[in-house]
Amino acid sequence: MLKGIDPHLSGELLKVLCDMGHGNEIVIVDANFTAHSLAAGKPVIQLPGISLLSACKAVLSVFPLDAIAQPVAYMQVSDTPRGYASAAQRAVITLLEKTGAAKPEQCEAVERFAFYERVKHAYAIVQTGELQPYANFLFKKGVIVDALLT
Repeated sequence: MLKGIDPHLSGELLKVLCDMGHGNEIVIVDANFTAHSLAAGKPVIQLPGISLLSACKAVLSVFPLDAIAQPVAYMQVSDTPRGYASAAQRAVITLLEKTGAAKPEQCEAVERFAFYERVKHAYAIVQTGELQPYANFLFKKGVIVDALLT
C-alpha cells in the first residue's frame, strides 16, 4: 500500500497509467465488455468486484484529462433518445463534474460500434466487475504542467 493512493490502483494499473503519454486513451469497462478481443495484445487490467464508479474515481485521482473539447467518451445506450445516460453513466459524469475533471458537455456519447472502434486504438483496458450494461468510459490523457518559464 502507498499513502495517498486509492487502494483500487494496483501496481500494474499505476504502471500503465504512468507509461501512457499525452493523447493516449484508457478505457474503463463493465464486466460483460469484450475487453480481450478488442485489446488485441494491449494490456487488460482486471478489477473484479469493483464498480465502474469506484474504478473511475481511482483512475481519475491520478490521471489528468486532456484539455480538448471532449476528453471523455462513453458508450451510448442503444435505442435510447439523444442525451440519455444510464444511472451508472450519470454517476461517473457527476463524479467528473464534482471533482472538476470535466463538465458534462465534455462527455461524448458514442454509438456502440463506433465506441468499439475507438477502443481498438486505446492504450489499455480496465475491466471492472460492474454488471450494469453500457457502463463503459474512455478517457484521453492530458498533461501535468508547470507555469511556462519566460
